Amino acid sequence: MEKVRERLAEFSLEAHDLYLNQSVPYLDGPPEPLQFYRDWIGQNKPCIIRDAFSHWAALSRWTPEYLRQKIGSKVISVAVTPNGLADAVVGDRFVMPEERQMSVASVLDIIEGKVQEPGVFYVQKQCSNLLQELPELVDDVEPHVSWMSAALGRSPDAVNFWLGEENAVTSMHKDPYENLYCVVSGEKRFLLLPPTDRTFIPYDMFQPAVYRRRDDGEFEIVDQVDSEKVPWIPLDPLDPDLERFPQYRWARPVCCSVKAGEMLYLPSLWFHHVRQSHGCIAVNFWYDMDYDIKYNYFQLLESLSEASRST
Repeated sequence: MEKVRERLAEFSLEAHDLYLNQSVPYLDGPPEPLQFYRDWIGQNKPCIIRDAFSHWAALSRWTPEYLRQKIGSKVISVAVTPNGLADAVVGDRFVMPEERQMSVASVLDIIEGKVQEPGVFYVQKQCSNLLQELPELVDDVEPHVSWMSAALGRSPDAVNFWLGEENAVTSMHKDPYENLYCVVSGEKRFLLLPPTDRTFIPYDMFQPAVYRRRDDGEFEIVDQVDSEKVPWIPLDPLDPDLERFPQYRWARPVCCSVKAGEMLYLPSLWFHHVRQSHGCIAVNFWYDMDYDIKYNYFQLLESLSEASRST
């Protein structure tokens, strides 16, 4: 099995040297569907696309004042945590946020500092919340990205709306979706790792739990006792514990900032950690990954990585 570990490490380094970029490339303007499929989806490489949604009214309309007038009374799901870490490892637990039902106006009051509330607030419900909870905003954007839908031959599986505080952080994970992440205002900061770096990224199993705010305003962690353990990454890529996870020293993360008016293509199964500017607003489109091309290959890589760790 030592030979497997060595070959996986060599494979990752070869992938970086042969075809992965040391920084995330930029494209100017919406690409042609077939060319994008060949150059980016098929090769599973990220890129940032400028002026890909310059026609969206949201770029000029989505101010706090407009959102209050348009959807201020709408009640939406909001993730609340004491420290901004939702869906993350805390000690020996995988802790999910408290899901609170709040009006959009109440969330904006907190983000703008008009109201002081304990905790960090983040609109991050990943169940096509733009279409399901905020359909009034769809006309300011679009229900799909036409060239991506043409490239994949299908519509997105989810369209999500994101709004939150600067301290809201997305812990490192991967998704089985082709992701188009569009920043409407503010800035998102991504740390990315390709699937070929999987052998350097630690996983463990954790008891699931949720945050709950007590009557005194403090947060407690409550176990979900009837739930199975959750596999998650117990590493902070911004401050990795290399004594505990020495293999991570071989990983080669790529960092990028996605600014207002820019779109990040984040390929399926890429590991990512995300931070943001205060009050950042974004919309993302999840397209189910192309299993024929990617799934079997990366499933094999996952299995080999796990096997190499267990011996």
